Amino acid sequence: MGTKYTKKIILENGKEFYGYSFGADIDAVCELVFNTAVVGYQEIITDPSYMGQAVVLTYPLIGNYGITAEDNETRTPTIAGIIAREYNDLPSNFRYTRTLSETLVENNIVGIEGVDTRALTRMLRDKGTIRCIITSVDTTVEEGVRIIKETPVIRDSVKRVSCKKRWYSRTADFKYNVVAIDCGIKNRLIRILNKMGCNLTIVPYDTTAEEIMALRPDGVVISDGPGNPEDVPELIATIKALLGKLNIMGIGLGNQIICLALGGKTHKLKHGHIGINHPVRNLVTGKIEITSQNHSYGIDAESLKDLPVEVLYTSILDNTVEGLATKDGKALCVQFNAEGAPGPEDSGYIFDKFKEMMEKGGR
Repeated sequence: MGTKYTKKIILENGKEFYGYSFGADIDAVCELVFNTAVVGYQEIITDPSYMGQAVVLTYPLIGNYGITAEDNETRTPTIAGIIAREYNDLPSNFRYTRTLSETLVENNIVGIEGVDTRALTRMLRDKGTIRCIITSVDTTVEEGVRIIKETPVIRDSVKRVSCKKRWYSRTADFKYNVVAIDCGIKNRLIRILNKMGCNLTIVPYDTTAEEIMALRPDGVVISDGPGNPEDVPELIATIKALLGKLNIMGIGLGNQIICLALGGKTHKLKHGHIGINHPVRNLVTGKIEITSQNHSYGIDAESLKDLPVEVLYTSILDNTVEGLATKDGKALCVQFNAEGAPGPEDSGYIFDKFKEMMEKGGR
């Protein structure tokens, strides 16, 4: 790093953080969040759930093992930016195929290093999620704040990351036919379901209930994804029509969609649950599970009281609902990323429960 700053972050509250540019040399208006993972920056930048967000990485050294193409969670990253304390452009990893900066340049994603990520993270923790612009050092605070205010909040994030047409991921000796609704599906989820013996039909988020029923699946999985769940009313309507008819599992955004389809409510969290060390209490076993999470909206517990559901998990940190099942045994959903990437695998048994639902319930 030199002594002359080349990039800065202007927050909507007027505060500035200076650093040095890497990746694509562009300006980006985005929502600012932080992630506490020690490793896994590749999975983070290729996770569609970060669509339109700039992520402050709290681990101080980023880029040291490069990027390995086969480890990507999606083909085209949609993250808005990466903010690091120190970036290493000389990876030490025999598997790496390109550097992090090269990957950001290829996908037109901005990066900024040399930032006081500790101060920025503390501010986000205390004040909550905030919008910002990552821009040239020549941009004034007044101009930056004006651009942020004039840039609309993204309301079609699921549409932007979902597939445009149906596609398939098949496995040898399959046992189940499963429809996966793509709200920003990760490759790891596809691999887990294939390994379970599921032939997958991956469909766009706006696929109708009639189209899904016509595929005669043994089960339906609603993937995680970005944004406000209320921004996809067509998917909520689809799941409402399928509840009780098919075995359904929801992860992340899929959890929120199922709750809304049941008649529950969601709300924006102060700074979301983002990172790989979020503790969750299993209300059935009493055990604490360490989970990976990435969401900015939570379930309103009060709205579930008169619904035919059983809450299975709650957050240790803020007591929010982290998962539930319908009393008819046909739907199961969790707010955390049971498929990890990056993250712990404490809750991988959720997929076994989905398998049991398909075995017991049939079509």
